[in-house]
Amino acid sequence: MRGMVPGLETPHPVLHLLPGVFHDGDFTARFVSAFDDALAPVFATLDNLTAYVDPETAPTDLLAFVGAWVGASREASTDLSTQRVAVREAVEAHRRRGTPAGLRQVLRHLTGGEVEVADSGGTSWSLTPGSDPPGTFPAHVRIRIALDDPESVDLAVLRSVVTDATPPHVTHEIEVMGR
Repeated sequence: MRGMVPGLETPHPVLHLLPGVFHDGDFTARFVSAFDDALAPVFATLDNLTAYVDPETAPTDLLAFVGAWVGASREASTDLSTQRVAVREAVEAHRRRGTPAGLRQVLRHLTGGEVEVADSGGTSWSLTPGSDPPGTFPAHVRIRIALDDPESVDLAVLRSVVTDATPPHVTHEIEVMGR
């Protein structure tokens, strides 16, 4: 949490912003120094604003807030390094959202395992109107995740992440197994 930082100097003392007649009085200097103490953390924060929104350097308490800006999954992990990766790669994850490659990427970062995604969809083109579409109906995705410790994964979190990463009409099944 940001707040008062003892001994932090302000780059813009309030006394220097007042007319010269106020510089002579000791009372005025002491009075406006309280504003310097209150404003110094504000100036320090503004001077380092890029560090606050950069996923690699954002303070822990702001990381979830920055993640919400870019739509990073909040429930994915409590591990700080995994959260930073999720925030850093959120744009790419959104670009690939709903695709097998995007699902593999999200689950690989979340679990650290080998992810295999089997999709029932497909693409094709035809010069003949009314031809059968590729894939099977209803749309379904089968996910297999190979981990060193399959018991360490929370299936409810995996289901939630997969539901968020796939189109609403696509059903899914998840299989977690040992390597």
